[in-house]
Amino acid sequence: MAPLHGPSAAVPPERYPGAAHPPVTSTGGALFHAGEIFTAAELQAMRLEGLVRPVIGGSYLRSDFREDPTVRSQAAARCIPRPVRARVALGRSCAAWIYGCAPPPAVISLVTDHRRRTTALPPFSSAVMHQVALGPFDVNTVGGVSVTTPLRTALDIAVHGEDRDAVDILRAIGRDRTLDCPLRLVEAALLSASRVPGKTRALSRVRAARRPADATG
Repeated sequence: MAPLHGPSAAVPPERYPGAAHPPVTSTGGALFHAGEIFTAAELQAMRLEGLVRPVIGGSYLRSDFREDPTVRSQAAARCIPRPVRARVALGRSCAAWIYGCAPPPAVISLVTDHRRRTTALPPFSSAVMHQVALGPFDVNTVGGVSVTTPLRTALDIAVHGEDRDAVDILRAIGRDRTLDCPLRLVEAALLSASRVPGKTRALSRVRAARRPADATG
């Protein structure tokens, strides 16, 4: 996979080593995508029987397996047209969901570095593309899929997130010790950044998320 932030950069590191490949089971795997082994109608019938549960889009997980970041990233990747997958990263609310800090997104948010050419998404796609500046530490992989790092995800949520859930998502990211992304670090990164649209609002969101939930009103 070509790096997202320049031809000379290294391939992003895997956040959960050893989890990039789905398990092999008697049914061929644990995660199923409509149109591959089973049709959409067959998967929906299996869901009604309690054999699988939906993850996102046309992806379903066997009911005896636990949903985790790897499952979510690989399911979200199936919502992206194949020619585009290697050139983008899952970001914003989608990345926050992958890390377990947000509800499933209605639209798959993709980010790509503005310095490289990217194939356009087809009309009526379930994803939206954002061309942004990506630094060498803004992207890692989760289950072999490019996803913005927790810090970059938190910054994007602070700046671009929806008013209804931005603070809650930021609070969840800051509380998850496995993500190693304390909100003081997010605040410091915002303070040191220049030319950030909506910087004042973003700082207000981060500071609200740093306060206890019962103190935010």
